[in-house]
Amino acid sequence: MARISGVDLPKNKKVLFGLQYIYGIGPTSSSDILEKAKIDPNKKVGDLTEEDVAQIRAVITAEFKVEGALRSEVQQNIKRLMDIGAYRGIRHRKGLPARGQRTRTNSRTRKGKRKTVAGKKKTPTKK
Repeated sequence: MARISGVDLPKNKKVLFGLQYIYGIGPTSSSDILEKAKIDPNKKVGDLTEEDVAQIRAVITAEFKVEGALRSEVQQNIKRLMDIGAYRGIRHRKGLPARGQRTRTNSRTRKGKRKTVAGKKKTPTKK
């Protein structure tokens, strides 16, 4: 089993898709890494030799910020926005969408489970 940047890559997948299990590596980055390491993207992760894994690891450490370092950088960026009081930071603080999506409907992912608010009771009118 190939273990790169603290992530176990699935054996039965092609290397091109297996690398995408690492946080911070998408389709384009994955193909770039394999091109620089001179490894066939159609090769299965289980068929990689230790030299292949070492080459991939070397390319990733030299040119990419992945996993823990990337996660901490993203969190620092969000914290900075919150500290300076930017609009996006305020939206993060309130737990609302930060990129202009509507919130009257949808946005349940950010807002969480619905909190039902009881409707106003009508007072009886006098005649």
